[in-house]
Parts: sequence; C-alpha cells; structure tokens
Amino acid sequence: MGLKPVSTPLRRSRRGQPIVSVPLNTARAKIPLDLPEPVFKRTTRPQDLYEEDIEALNDRDIPIEELETHFYDRLTKTSAHTERLKTYGKKNRRRSSGVALDDTYRVGDTVLVRSSSIKPSVAVIVAIWSIVGEEVQPTVRVLIHWFLTPSDLPRVRASHSHEENEIYYSMQSTAVVLASSILNKCNIVTTVEQLPEDGNSSSSSEGPAPLSNHIHTFLCRSATDSRRGIYYAISWKELLQNALCNPGEWGSPDVWNIYPVEEAPKKQRESRTSHKKRKMMKTIPEDGYKSEGSSSAHSDDDYKEQDDAESVDLDVPDESDIPESEVEDEVPVPRTPSKKRKRTKTSSLPSTPRRKRASKGLAAPTPHSKAALRARAKKKMTVRPPPGADIVGNVWYSLENIPKDPWLRAMHVLHVASRPEALPCREEEYGKVLRSVEELVEEGSGGCVYISGVPGTGKTATVHAVVRELKRMAEHNEANPFTYVEINGLRIPEPSAAYGLLWEAVSGHNVAKEGHLKISSKEALKNLSNYFSSRDRAGPGGHACVVLMDELDQLMTTKQDVVYNFFNWPTLVGSRLVVLAVANTMDLPERVMSGRVRSRLGMTRFNFQPYTTVQLEKIVKARLASAKEGLPENSQDVIAPDGIKFAAMKVSSISGDARRVLDICRRTVELVQPRSKTARIEDVKQVIKDMQNSPTAAYLRDLSLHERIMLAAILKCIKREGVEEIRWGDLKKQHTAYLNTLVESLDLMRRPSSGELSVVLDSLLASRAMLCEDGPLVARKPEDDRRVVLNLEHSEVERVLGEVGGVKWKNNLNS
Repeated sequence: MGLKPVSTPLRRSRRGQPIVSVPLNTARAKIPLDLPEPVFKRTTRPQDLYEEDIEALNDRDIPIEELETHFYDRLTKTSAHTERLKTYGKKNRRRSSGVALDDTYRVGDTVLVRSSSIKPSVAVIVAIWSIVGEEVQPTVRVLIHWFLTPSDLPRVRASHSHEENEIYYSMQSTAVVLASSILNKCNIVTTVEQLPEDGNSSSSSEGPAPLSNHIHTFLCRSATDSRRGIYYAISWKELLQNALCNPGEWGSPDVWNIYPVEEAPKKQRESRTSHKKRKMMKTIPEDGYKSEGSSSAHSDDDYKEQDDAESVDLDVPDESDIPESEVEDEVPVPRTPSKKRKRTKTSSLPSTPRRKRASKGLAAPTPHSKAALRARAKKKMTVRPPPGADIVGNVWYSLENIPKDPWLRAMHVLHVASRPEALPCREEEYGKVLRSVEELVEEGSGGCVYISGVPGTGKTATVHAVVRELKRMAEHNEANPFTYVEINGLRIPEPSAAYGLLWEAVSGHNVAKEGHLKISSKEALKNLSNYFSSRDRAGPGGHACVVLMDELDQLMTTKQDVVYNFFNWPTLVGSRLVVLAVANTMDLPERVMSGRVRSRLGMTRFNFQPYTTVQLEKIVKARLASAKEGLPENSQDVIAPDGIKFAAMKVSSISGDARRVLDICRRTVELVQPRSKTARIEDVKQVIKDMQNSPTAAYLRDLSLHERIMLAAILKCIKREGVEEIRWGDLKKQHTAYLNTLVESLDLMRRPSSGELSVVLDSLLASRAMLCEDGPLVARKPEDDRRVVLNLEHSEVERVLGEVGGVKWKNNLNS
C-alpha cells in the first residue's frame, strides 16, 4: 500500500479538542540510551509516528517519505539515570534504591510502564524503533502490548476471583510509548506455585502486592477482553515463544494479538483445521527425520486438499471443540488420493525437519465465559420491559421493621425519599433511555444523552433505574462491564470539583478502600485531558465509563468550560465515555449553552412531560398497594379513591409534580391516623389549605407590589438562564420589563430608580427571602455584577404569586 501525500489529512482533525502536544523534535527520551546497529530499515510510515508528530512535520514541510525507520532488537539505559518507581500494593509502599539489575530491554521482555493509571502498568515489548532524518532528531519509540491488573478492569462487572499479583493478557491492546516511559523489568509466571513466597497469598481484589527486590513477579494464566468482560485460557510461554519465532512484519503487533475462537477469521479457522487434519494424517519418525523410503511418511500431495468452506465444515469439528487428549488418537477421515506426481530421486541424506509453523493464537473462552456468551446471544439488544412491571411488591424500601399498621406503612411508602423499583407511567421513557445507553456501552463508543423536564417528573428516578438494570446485566455477564460515577451539581462545592470525581473513576482508584484522592481540580483536568486525548498511550484499560451529571443547571458557569469538557470528551476517538446529563430545563442548550457546547451535546435528547391527573393517581395507588403487602385482605383503606383523585387534579393543574401529590397524601394520612379513619376529600382539602397558609405563603401575601415583582423577575431569570445565581444588573432589567406586563395602571405609577430598587432588594435580603454575595472581593466588583439567589422554594413562590396576582401573573410565571 502506497503512502498518502503529506497534504492529505491522515486522521480526523482535533481542532478545539484538548490534546497533549508532543512535537517530534522535543519528544526525546529524558535519559541517555544506547542503541545497537539496526536490524531492519524501511521508509517511515504514518503508524510509526504520533498524530502530533505528523502535524509538526506538515508545519515544517517535511515529507514523511524522506524519513527512515530503524528497528532494533534491544535498547540500553544508563544505570546512573535509572528512574525510581513506586511499588505495587497499598501497604509498605517504598521506592527502589535506584540501582537497576539490568538496564537492557529486549523485544519480548515484560516491563513496567508509566501510564495514566496511579500505579505503573505491565506490558511486553513488541518492537523498538527510531525515526531518522536530516532535519529531525532521532526519537526512540517502543511498541508494547498491555497486560491488565484487577484495578484496570471496570468496577461494574461479573465477579471473577484472582490470585494476588495475577494479571491478564489483553487481547489486542497495544500502544506506542517513549523509551523513557519504561520503568523496570518484571517476571511473568504461569502457575501459582512459581510465585515467590511473599507474593503468593489468598485471593485478593486489591491488585498486586509489594514484593522484595526490584523485579516484580506476576501470575498470568488468562487473557481478557476488558470491554466485554470475557476471559480466555491461554499459555503465556507458548504465546511468547510463537511471537518471538515469528516476528512478522517489522513494527506490526499482529503476531502478539490473540483472537477468540468464535471471532477468528474464517480463513484462519479453516487453515488451522486443515493443518490439524494434515497433522493427523502424517506420521513422522521419532528421530525427527523424513527419509524417501519410509512408507509411513506421506507428502502433502498424497491427499487432495479441500479449502472451500463446504468441504471443511462437512462433519469436521473445529479445533476448539476437539479435546487435547483425543487429538492423537482420532481416526483419520479417509479421502480419495490424488494422482501422484513423478518425483526426482533426492539424496538419501536425512533432511532437517521443518519447524512447526506457529499461527496467531486462538483463545478458547473459559466455561463461565462460554455460558455468558450464550446468554448474550439470546438477549442481545432485545426490548426488555422495565423492572417491576407488575408494580405491586417491587419496592426498594423494606417494610419488615414497620408495624403492621396501615396508616404507618402508608406514610412510609408515600414519603418522597422512598424510591420504588417500579416506575409507573414512565415505561416508555425508561425503555428509550435504556436502549440508548446500552447501545453506547455495547458499541464501545462515547456519547451524550440529554434528559430534561420540570422538577418532579421522574427524570433522576428513571435514570437510576436504567443504571441499576445495566449493573445487573453487567454483573450477570449479559452486557459489557463499565465503570459508573454520579456527579450531582448540588452536592459538590463548585463545578470544577467534578473533574476530581471523574478522574477517580477512570484511573481505577478505589474510593471505598483508600478514600478520595487529594488532588486539585486543575491537576485532575490535566490528567483527564491527557487520558482522553492520548487514549492508546493512557493505559491498558479499554472499558466504558458511564457518568451521570444530575442537576446540570448547577454546573453551568460563565465560561461553561466544565460542561464543555464533559460533552467534548465523549467525541474523542476511543474515549468510551457516556455522559447522562439531567437538567430541569428542556431548552437549556438553546438558551444558555454557547454554540461550541451545544454542538458537542448531540441529538440524543429525551423530555419528560409533567404528570397528568390519571398518572398521578396511578403513582399514589401503586405505592399504597405495596404498603398493603402482608396485611389482611380486609384491611381498611387509608385514603378513599375520590380523595386521591382530588389531590391529583389539584397538583396536575399547577405543576404535575409527583413529589407534591405524595406530600399531600402523606400529610392527609398523618392527619387521620390518630382516629384510624379513611381520609376523604374534606381531609385532603384541609391539608391543601394548611399548606397554602404556610408561613412562607403568609409572608409572600404580605409583600409590597415591587417586592413581589422582584421575586417574579428572579424566577424568570432563573428559568431563562438555567442557573440559580443571577446578576443584579440582569434582575433590574427584568424587573423593569415586568412593570409593563404585570402592572395594569402603569401610567399612575412612577418607575423606580436604581437606588429605589436597591432598597427593595435590601428589604428582601433582611427577611432572608433572597441572598446576595458579600465580602471584600465582591466590594471591588461593579454593583451590577453582584450575584443574588432566591432563598425560598421556587414552586411555592410561583404558586402564591399566581394566586395573589391573578391570571396575568400566573401566565407570565408559567411561560
């Protein structure tokens, strides 16, 4: 295949994406290297360079064809510059003394490599080369094939026990790194008995433990496809020997890749089957030589080869299905011999036997993985009903410790903090979100899913149900494993703190055992940018990461850099990052987000409509039905059906908030519980009246006109901008605009000045209805740049202002 012209873009442009710039002439190893004479030379190819190197060459107008790639069988580091590295394990962490046992690294050596993971990663050296040219400085590159430690595997996966210091060979995961990234050598053993005494202990999930000396020893008995969570039994010694005996094309990792039996190319399976049958038909003397007169020695032409698919597959089992104990004893399949060709007499001297040709490794899955593959084939991408479709009895909360009092149990299940497994009236949205996220995880591609809707419409509960189902499928090997992290905008001190939470997830840090990382937001952002922009060089982990960004409105900043980065990283090649963004505003991207952020969001959006009267009734009845589980059949109803319907009608006409109707019904049950009677419409009306006459409602009704207009103005600004903090200058503009729409006799009223509006604000600040930022730093800002927030419940303010102001106020507040 010919090389592409330099002017033709070789890869997708990354303009506007965070990348790590590594120019060719500055990416030299930081330690002195000694290289032998090259064993092979050829013209440089694009795959020999980083993308940043190609861009640097294009900027300098240096054609790739003028460069030359020199391959070596080893490299040597200077002992005085041997780098110190941190040993594995949580306990007794220490640094090496800086004296290396052997500074020479050869092709086939297993080494520790510096990666984006917190601990060094394990890899095997596949190739070593340098780029040589007149106008560039030589840069030594090392092609490695990754191993995976248990900490590199996804958090949500099927349980798989492992020995201490056990690692897994990756199927087809390679990377090109600088020679300076190689830290030290390590040993690989294939049995537990070969582990040293201080590294052989019971099963552990913490990963490799610290070992004595400088050479670490690891156990490798299996290969794994971390993206799918499937394990394959391999022999590391045979794989290493075959790869070293058959180096293949220089700089190509093909001979180091292994393929599952069910995924091997058809021609490869057929050639192996033919080779197996030829092996069964041949008889080679014990001395290893083949003589002309030997009647037991047959040539390859004694039997006609049938390479077409029909003849190969006809009653001939695949090699993977033949037990090793039966290979030599199997009776050959008789065939019609082809006409022998005349041969010239050869020398009677014994000839050297041909070495057995080694082919690419085909790995058979373990019995547990075979069962998982069969289960996936049956359930792959099928439409599944939401969990708990029968609704009754499927609840997360337990009623075992609740007395068998219908009213107490009803108050327990009607509490807004009680989260049932079943989600009535959201089956359609649940199915759509589940299919979208499952497709992204199964394909191994990144993407964003935007979920919007007014508060109380079941957005977060639906997403949590989707994540629970995906976790269940991954733990039962019915879907690809993944790592999950939840970021709530209301639970972090500042938006930039989200970087640290995401970095803990992708780096494999165990928060439950080791606590949160002590890392700044700036350092976490730098690590994430390096991780996603240099995916192959970042480390061996290749699984998906699902991030739930709840309360996205609270993560919006002036520069919108946090939201932009989280939406941009899934678009990078190989990121495998899936972002679920949940917000309370449907048109938040169009109104608030800038063009560059909106373009990264994508088109996968789901909007949750407010609940209707029928849906609210169904939600309340479903919870009350679950509360009657285990009670006598003739148990008294705690709320009459007409009372539930009245509460649902009242809430659906205002907001459609399910939390509101649950709160009303719970307070109604609490009201009638001392009398052990069934709540009727009159009781529901009394509760609604008491809630409307709350201290907050009484305070809002006693406010002056301009104070109520200012509260309406800040509600409008919050809906328009999607953030809680509003500039004082924007609030004054909205207050003036509302004077034209909310006040009927504006001609008889004088427009307030800026100073008078400040007096109105001071009045609301004194009653703590609103809050304003303060401090020495704020004093230096212009007055209009100060930020103010509403300190009251938004729905309560909107409801009371609509009741006091009438239809015009209600329409403006709901728009």
